[in-house]
Amino acid sequence: MTASVPLDYLPIFIMFTIAVGFAAVSLLATHKLGPLRKTKVKLESFECGIETQGNARVPFSIKYFLVAILFVLFDIEVIFMYPWAANFKELGMLGVVEVFSFIALLLVGFYYMLAKKALKWED
Repeated sequence: MTASVPLDYLPIFIMFTIAVGFAAVSLLATHKLGPLRKTKVKLESFECGIETQGNARVPFSIKYFLVAILFVLFDIEVIFMYPWAANFKELGMLGVVEVFSFIALLLVGFYYMLAKKALKWED
């Protein structure tokens, strides 16, 4: 193995400098060259072609956030099973035991979520 010298990192530094420079020049060019007309219609919030109605600060149920966080949590945990599935022959019996303990831990969390009625929408 050879030791790396700072000169080995020069291409990375050049690419990083070009990327930052391109972003900065693009932002400055569009800011300077673009029209500066600020109208009431242009400054309104726009969402999917639907005109806004009322105040956006109306509180709504925490259940929406809870379902989203639980989905992300279990989705990310399932992603950890893909490397095991790709290498299960090399991992042997220890890998099988580890993935089953991981699945058991997932099921404990899932049953806890059901016991707390986290997905029940009625109040």
